[in-house]
Amino acid sequence: MRVASFYGFAHLEREELEPMRQRLLALGVEAGVLGTVLLAEEGINGSLGGPEAGVERVLQQLQADPRLAHLAVRRSWAPQPPFFRLKVRLKREIVSLGVEGVDPLAGVGRYVSPAEWNALIDAPDTLVVDTRNTYEVAIGSFAGAIQPHTSHFREFPSWAEEVLPGLMAERQCKRLALFCTGGIRCEKATAYLVQRGLEEVHHLRGGILGYLEAIPPEQSRWQGECFVFDHRTAVNHQLSPGSHELCHACRMPLSPEDRALPSHIPGVCCRHCEGERSAADRARYAERERQQQRAKASGEVHLGRLFPPAEEP
Repeated sequence: MRVASFYGFAHLEREELEPMRQRLLALGVEAGVLGTVLLAEEGINGSLGGPEAGVERVLQQLQADPRLAHLAVRRSWAPQPPFFRLKVRLKREIVSLGVEGVDPLAGVGRYVSPAEWNALIDAPDTLVVDTRNTYEVAIGSFAGAIQPHTSHFREFPSWAEEVLPGLMAERQCKRLALFCTGGIRCEKATAYLVQRGLEEVHHLRGGILGYLEAIPPEQSRWQGECFVFDHRTAVNHQLSPGSHELCHACRMPLSPEDRALPSHIPGVCCRHCEGERSAADRARYAERERQQQRAKASGEVHLGRLFPPAEEP
C-alpha cells in the first residue's frame, strides 16, 4: 500500500470548502484510497493510503489547483492498509495552534533541507526544539533536542512565551531549529515565532520523515523510531513499520519492552493506563479485543479499533 502524507498552506475561501470536501470524498472513493483529509481556510492537511495509482491520482488532482501546486508530500509504503476509513473534514485550522492571525503564507522561518540539518543542529549555539507531543518524543527524537512536554500542539504558544526565552538566554543560543513529523507543525510554529519578532528561526523541510528518507543511517542524528498517525504507529529509519504498537485503551505507543510487562493486557491496558479504567471499561475493552482477534482470524477489518491521537491526520 502506498502511503502519502501531505499538507499545503493556502488561502481558500470559506464558501468553497464544502464543495471541495464533497469532490475530494468522491474522488477518494473512486480511487480506492482511505485516510483523513482536513480542509480549512488556511489550506489542506492529510494522510491517505491505498493503491499507488489511486493515491497519486488524488495528489495530482489536488496539485492541479494553483494554490496547492506547492503541496508538500511525503511518500512511504505499508504492508497492509494503514487506515480503515476515508474521512474529509472541515476545520478551523489544518493544524491546531489555537492562536488567531498566524498565517504561514505571511512569513515563516528559514527552511533547512535534510542535507543541511546535521550541520545546523550540531552547532553549539543552536537550540533544537521538538514541536511534537510527549507521547511522540518518547519513542524517538534528534539527540539533544528540547522537549516542550506538550500533550497537544495548542500548548506550544504558551511554552514559547513562558519557557523558551529563558532557555535561549541560559544556553546563549543564537538560533532556533524546529522540527516535527512531516513539517506542518514546525512550519506553523516558526510562523508564530517570526510574527512575534524572533529572528534566526529555522525548521526542517519535510520534517522527520523527509530526513529519514534522505539521510543514510550512518550519517543520521535521529535516535529511535518516528511516531506516525496511522495504524503503523511508528516507522524506522527505512520508513518501514517500526516495533511500537498502540495501546487500544489509552492510545499510547508501546515498545516491545512495554508489551512484555505484566501491566500490559492486549487491548485492555498498559503501563500508562493501568488502574485508570473502571471494571466496566476493562470488560468492554476485553470484548472489543476478542472481536478484533476474531475478525483478524477471518481476514476481516474490525472498525471498532481505536485510532491514533488526532494531532495530525
